[in-house]
Amino acid sequence: MLLFALASLLAPAAATAQLPARGPLVPSGFSSPPDSVPPGPRGDYPEDWAICIRARPSSPAGPTGIDPRGVTPGSPNPLLGLRFFVDRMEPAYVQWRRWKRSGQNGRADTLWWLAREPRFRWFGRFTSPRMVKKVRGFLNRVQCDQPGATPQMVVMRHQGPSCGEGYTGGGAAEDARTRAWYDDFARAVGDARVVIAFEPDSLGTIDCLVPSRRGARLRTLRYGVDVLSRLPNATVYLEAGASDWEPARRTAGQLRFIGIHKVRGFMLNVTHHDWTRANIAHGLDISRRVGGKPFVINTSYNGRGPVHYRRYLDRHRYRRINVWCHPGLRGLGPAPSTATSHPRVDGYLYVNRPGYSAGRCNGGPLPIGTWWARRGLMYARYATGWERPPAGTRYGHRKRLTLRDLGAFG
Repeated sequence: MLLFALASLLAPAAATAQLPARGPLVPSGFSSPPDSVPPGPRGDYPEDWAICIRARPSSPAGPTGIDPRGVTPGSPNPLLGLRFFVDRMEPAYVQWRRWKRSGQNGRADTLWWLAREPRFRWFGRFTSPRMVKKVRGFLNRVQCDQPGATPQMVVMRHQGPSCGEGYTGGGAAEDARTRAWYDDFARAVGDARVVIAFEPDSLGTIDCLVPSRRGARLRTLRYGVDVLSRLPNATVYLEAGASDWEPARRTAGQLRFIGIHKVRGFMLNVTHHDWTRANIAHGLDISRRVGGKPFVINTSYNGRGPVHYRRYLDRHRYRRINVWCHPGLRGLGPAPSTATSHPRVDGYLYVNRPGYSAGRCNGGPLPIGTWWARRGLMYARYATGWERPPAGTRYGHRKRLTLRDLGAFG
């Protein structure tokens, strides 16, 4: 199997196309770099922020007349008019501040493409100990730092780091802990106005479990959907894979089972790099199978599309292999926006976190979730607003790149 190493910083200049204009931003108040670097907090996520000492108010519910839950498919898009939170404690923003203060203006100006964007904050098994306190601290900080802004949150509680024969995902005891975690998370969110992305990869990786545990995964997810669907001011989108992953028919059946009728809709491409237009087509196929539910697309790193190759099974048959872990020369995709290419798409959102390590594969640092400045800079450097590959490009670049150009060796 081909092994990929990060080669973005060593790529020839000819591989870089001129950046096209970015799409319209969801208003964040950080569209251009500040003239002076604002003071920053200590560390990446100090939840007990001393400045934030007043009680947390509930976030505004958005435009009058729009139900934040948006459960009915024909109801107005609940993301319209929201001002999303830009986290100045998030590692990309902290890195931008460090480079700016140290005079590394070239790197800082490039990284600003990433640092300025509103992104989701992830919560899961790794949010321990005192998860409830950390969730409340985050929501409190949102309103202290940017009053009226809406936080975006990922729920990533399912156990899924392994895949293979005999994998149980923790068994029944882990299911019970997950259900309790959902209850605690919902209690911490309360009546705050939030957007929630529920359990990325939880459906697409279900075959990693032994057959006897797959039904338990779905039942646990259904419990979580039921709990979060009761939050009065939460817009919830459920995991639904990606256009280059599981077929729409199978995903739609799973979504119906776990209760998509109780929430706004579903999300695509959270951990993949496939093009936006491909995900729109796939999403519409799923949507028609689940009662016309709307969806959002993660565009945080699909500006250059996916990297894939063919693995031949024999002389005439092959399987397309997607490089999901740290493919080289990738870029940010269309900026977060509700101005999408189809009315059933509620928004392009940065659900995932460009620049965070997905593990040791292809040169990544450990542990998973570590900030990797070089990779974050790569995503910003190769950012585009493309929804589909322009004519004459290969792997999202004007130059006819090969797999070896992308860091493939073997």
